[in-house]
Amino acid sequence: MAKRPAFFVNQGKVISEMYSFEWYSGFAVSQKQKSIKSLHNAILKADVNAKPLEISTKSMEAIGIKLSAFNLKINSYTLENIFQSAKVFENGGPYLDLLDVSPKEAKRDERLHKSGSLKAFRYQNEDFPLIPQTVFYDFIYIIAIKQSFTTDEINAISSYNYFTDIEFNPTKSINTQARAAAMLKLILDEYGYLPSFNKEDFIQYHKKHIFY
Repeated sequence: MAKRPAFFVNQGKVISEMYSFEWYSGFAVSQKQKSIKSLHNAILKADVNAKPLEISTKSMEAIGIKLSAFNLKINSYTLENIFQSAKVFENGGPYLDLLDVSPKEAKRDERLHKSGSLKAFRYQNEDFPLIPQTVFYDFIYIIAIKQSFTTDEINAISSYNYFTDIEFNPTKSINTQARAAAMLKLILDEYGYLPSFNKEDFIQYHKKHIFY
């Protein structure tokens, strides 16, 4: 058995719930999808009205695959590359050359682990704080959606009400595309469309609506 979170909107906030499910070991996509189905069944058992969507390259839904940080792009750069290349450390960074490697290479670059404490994220000459947690990741995620998705695709996201990321383990990391997707649903439910946020407005919105 394993435990993973699902993210959803409740009373105007993005929150999460942990679910226990059967884990299928192995790196094959088929094994990952068995685990996803098991997790989604656990969600459905708790809420018969649930419509879960896996947000990753292992998703069984085309829109879930497209929503993956490895596939979303801003100005031809993947979200994962932008996120990793924006990190500013105590002893180095941002490492802008990480924009031009594969997403997996960017994520595994040894400088990200040998440059001291993370201090901020620098994107388009603006520094984003580490608190609230995930605010920079969620900000660029929303920008990527706005740039990469059609209006119909954006609206289709609202038909789902639980979002998962089978690779995300909250004991090991903080940012997840599942939380960002749930925030996207919240914005769509509140505004009826996807507005353009500047940095400061987004930070304030994030403080109000994201619950860790």
